[in-house]
Amino acid sequence: MQVLIKKARIVDESKDFIGDLYIRDGKIKDFGTNLNYNCKTINGEGLILMPSFIDLHVHFREPGFTYKEDLLTGGLAALKGGYTLVNLMGNTNPICSSIDTVEYVLNKAEELNLADVHQTVSITRNFDGHTLEHLDTLDNRVRFISDDGKGVKSNIVMYKAMIKAKEKGLTIMTHAEDDDLTPIDYRISENIITIRDIYLSKVTGARLHLCHVSTIEAIEEVRRAKREGVYVTCEVTPHHIALWDNNFKVNPPIRAKEDVEALIQGIIDGTVDTIATDHAPHTKEDKEKGAPGLAGIETAFPVSYTTLVRSGKIDLMKLSKIMSANAGRIINVKKGKIEKGYDGDIVLLDLNKEIIVDGEKFISKGKNTPFNGMKFYGEVVMTFKNGVVKYINKE
Repeated sequence: MQVLIKKARIVDESKDFIGDLYIRDGKIKDFGTNLNYNCKTINGEGLILMPSFIDLHVHFREPGFTYKEDLLTGGLAALKGGYTLVNLMGNTNPICSSIDTVEYVLNKAEELNLADVHQTVSITRNFDGHTLEHLDTLDNRVRFISDDGKGVKSNIVMYKAMIKAKEKGLTIMTHAEDDDLTPIDYRISENIITIRDIYLSKVTGARLHLCHVSTIEAIEEVRRAKREGVYVTCEVTPHHIALWDNNFKVNPPIRAKEDVEALIQGIIDGTVDTIATDHAPHTKEDKEKGAPGLAGIETAFPVSYTTLVRSGKIDLMKLSKIMSANAGRIINVKKGKIEKGYDGDIVLLDLNKEIIVDGEKFISKGKNTPFNGMKFYGEVVMTFKNGVVKYINKE
C-alpha cells in the first residue's frame, strides 16, 4: 500500500512547511517538496497535514457497559476525531484486573481494525483499594495501571504499587481524588493526592502520569516536581481549558477561570505534556441521574485548536506536540511525528471550517457534551492509519 499526499501544509512538533508526504507499507518513507512516486496521490492543497492524535485517557466501556459505548463505536468516533491510538481505562465490567480482559480487548480491537488501543489495568484488583498481586501477572502488553474513576486512597498501598510499577516498568496513572474529602472540597481532594503521589514517585523512582489535572495548585505541584527531576508527566482535558464556572458534571469538575488560565500557562511553558479527552460517554438517562463525564473525542481537536492556537496562545507545532508527539513518547510508540520510519498515521485538517457542536450527530453512543451549540474551528477531513484512509468527512 502506497500513498502520496501533495502540497499540504505539513506540521508536527518541530516542522511547519508546504510539501509532500509519502507512505509505503504503513510507514512514513519520505517527506519534502516536489516528491514523485508512482502511486495513489491525494491533493492536500489548502489543508493541514499533521500526525494523527494520541489520546492517553478514554473510556470505551467494553466489556460490560456497551450500552454506553463499545470498541466499534468508540473506534469510529476516535477516527472521526483524528485519533489513531487510544489508551483505554479499566473501569469496565469486569474491571480490567487480569490479562484475560486485556487479551479480550486487544483481540477485539485488532479484529475491528480501527484505532489502535492500549488497555490499562487497575492498580488494585477490582478497585478494592488494597490488593496488588494481580500486577505480578502482567506482561509487556500493559504499560499503564490506573484506578481511574476512583483513585487509591491508602498511602501504603500506593507506595507498594509504585514499587511494583518501578520493578515492572509500568507507569502509574493517578486519578487524584480522596473521596472522603470530595464531598467537602474537591479542590483539596485533588490537590492532596497530587502532592502525595508526586512525593511517592520521587522517593520510589516510579513513573507517574497525572490524569485530568484541573487546579492551579495541582499544576504548580507538577511544575515544581519537574524542576526537581521527578519522573512525572500530566494531561489536561479540552473541557478543563475551554470552560469555567460551568455546572456540566465531570470528574474532576469544571473549575474557575483562574484555574483555566493556570492550565493554559502550563501548556505554554511545557508543564503540561499532553491533552487527553477523558472521553466518557453515557446515556441520557445516566447523565440525568448524575453520572460524571462527557463524550469528547470527536470535538477535542476543534476545541483545543480554537482555544489555544486560534486565540494566539500557542502555535500549531506546539499543539501537535501536546496532541501527538508527547503522548507517543509517554506510551513509547513510533507515532506522533512526521519522521521516516514512523507509523503512517496522519490526519488532514481544514482549519478554516467552522463547526457548531451538535452531540446528536456524534458517532459515539454518548451524546453528552457541554459544548452543544458552541462554535469552534478546525475540522478533520481525513484520518489515515498506516497509510490507509480510515475516515473521510463526507459533509
